[in-house]
Amino acid sequence: MNDMIMRIVDAAVQNSMQMLQDGAPQNKILAGLVGAAERLAGGGAVSSILLLDKEGLLRNGASPQLPHDYLRAIDGLRPHPKVGTCAAAAATGNMVVTLDFMADDKWAELRHLPTALGFTGAWSMPIKNAEGKVLGTFGTYFREKREPSSVEIAGIKQLADAAAGIVS
Repeated sequence: MNDMIMRIVDAAVQNSMQMLQDGAPQNKILAGLVGAAERLAGGGAVSSILLLDKEGLLRNGASPQLPHDYLRAIDGLRPHPKVGTCAAAAATGNMVVTLDFMADDKWAELRHLPTALGFTGAWSMPIKNAEGKVLGTFGTYFREKREPSSVEIAGIKQLADAAAGIVS
């Protein structure tokens, strides 16, 4: 990883572990990891953590930069490989990249939501426990079409691993 991204990720992971030891609320700890993902991606990126509930539905874990209307609209999405980016990542257990909401059939019924906020695409990394069970997703929305670099993927993977330690 390049030095700047490594410093962002390392500081966020250390801070999340300290907050956990100090008994901070889960959503505050996760919000710190989300902020690090936004700094890592830059350029007006907005990140979000969605967590699977007991019924297997995606619920907001930490999405401080997304409007409440948006969060209400996506609340309770069921993981499915052909729905959105985060629902697909949760269903497949693999990172999913959507370069363009308008050109991706997985967004046919939902594309109006992120495009209304000026987002063009997103990527989502599954949050998995040590056994490989998906616990949620770590998504990042973008205002331009772009793929994550290998450095960004490595950084988001570390942040997702830290999130797994918080929600396990």
